[in-house]
Amino acid sequence: METPILDAILLRLRAALERDDLADAASIIAELRAPDQANVFADLGDRDQRALLPELTPETSADILEKLDEAEVAELVADLPTQTLIEIVDEMEPDEAADLLGDLAPHQAEAVLAGLDDPDEVRPLLLHPDDSAGGLMTSDYLALRRHMTAADAIRAIREWQPETESIYYLFVVDARGKLCGVVSLRQLVVADPATVIATIMDPDVITVTVGVDQEECARLMSHYDLLALPVVDADNVLVGVVTIDDVVDVLVEEATEDIQRFGGASPLERSYLDSPVQWVMRKRISWLVLLFVTDSLTGTVLRHFEDELATVVALSFFVPLLIGTGGNSGSQTTSTIIRALAVGDVRLGDSLKALWHETRVGFLLGAGMGVLGLIRALTWGSSIELSVTVGVTLLTIILWANILGSLLPLVATRLRIDPTVVSGPVMSTLVDVTGLYIYFSLARIIMGL
Repeated sequence: METPILDAILLRLRAALERDDLADAASIIAELRAPDQANVFADLGDRDQRALLPELTPETSADILEKLDEAEVAELVADLPTQTLIEIVDEMEPDEAADLLGDLAPHQAEAVLAGLDDPDEVRPLLLHPDDSAGGLMTSDYLALRRHMTAADAIRAIREWQPETESIYYLFVVDARGKLCGVVSLRQLVVADPATVIATIMDPDVITVTVGVDQEECARLMSHYDLLALPVVDADNVLVGVVTIDDVVDVLVEEATEDIQRFGGASPLERSYLDSPVQWVMRKRISWLVLLFVTDSLTGTVLRHFEDELATVVALSFFVPLLIGTGGNSGSQTTSTIIRALAVGDVRLGDSLKALWHETRVGFLLGAGMGVLGLIRALTWGSSIELSVTVGVTLLTIILWANILGSLLPLVATRLRIDPTVVSGPVMSTLVDVTGLYIYFSLARIIMGL
């Protein structure tokens, strides 16, 4: 729905809430599609959300909560009566219900779980971390048997009556529940009704185990153009299915976290406007303090070379140009390597190849920028010695920045640290400090200081 229309609906909703007409407010929400319901509901204040949620039908409440940030949902439902919460969770998909229960206090989660119509659908999902395949999968799926016919399979789908989870693929298991093949819904529809599933299924199934990271699930589904990914245990028994809608949510979450880390801040874990000012401050202050301390090293380097600066004051004119160019080059390299790691273009086994690749790129970039730096210094009326120093420094700093920018993400990945941590401000600060040292060391040699 278009934003102007949603804005008008939001005004009507707020007016109804100001009149304490919760019935009218609930009817306004009920008129919208599920994603629009969540958008409008999220724009309300905490007090209005808490007042309105119990007035909505369990189905509507479930649709809304599935679209909101997990941290916000946990706070929102914490004070709901247990029976109301049970009715809402009963309407949620098993994987979404497990995510919600995992964020509640243990006693509240157990009480809700005990009251569900089918707790066995949700309970196994609580055993796995949220960011793993086990935490991402749903237990609401239909498994076929090899001896079934296409007609049997179609009949089973009708009896199952899937609601929100998609049935792009149907997975085939043997008598012990072990995954042995996959068949698409299209194949079942166009096949002769008497066709046995074993003759049309594809036995070569791409799978993940329950402990695989959610990013790896997303990468596999993107690489192989999958709409559903089966999750198996150590014995290849089918335990769940990851669907494309869940993977899209993962990609959005991971991209948001990476972008926030690129700026030198910890992820907020909830939407920006719903994050308290103190919370945002705490997420940023640690990085600012760290960068402040490391930036102070720049002053230490300048003090170390204060005699050279006093002798040739013009050296200071080029400091911003040199460290800025080096930091920008390093950030370019870091972001490129991080993205290549994320999409699988570069693996840890390719570390030396990536380093050699960026070394050559850095040399070519440095040579080109070095010539420009030399010309720029001459046009400013600098001496030949100083101009050569600037040119050679640009070559060296850019080469060094590219080497550093390729090594740091690879080393971080090897140490199981998110490589985005070493991007952006961190990378720029490291290049600033080392770049200054390179500059003044070369000045001593070339200019004889």
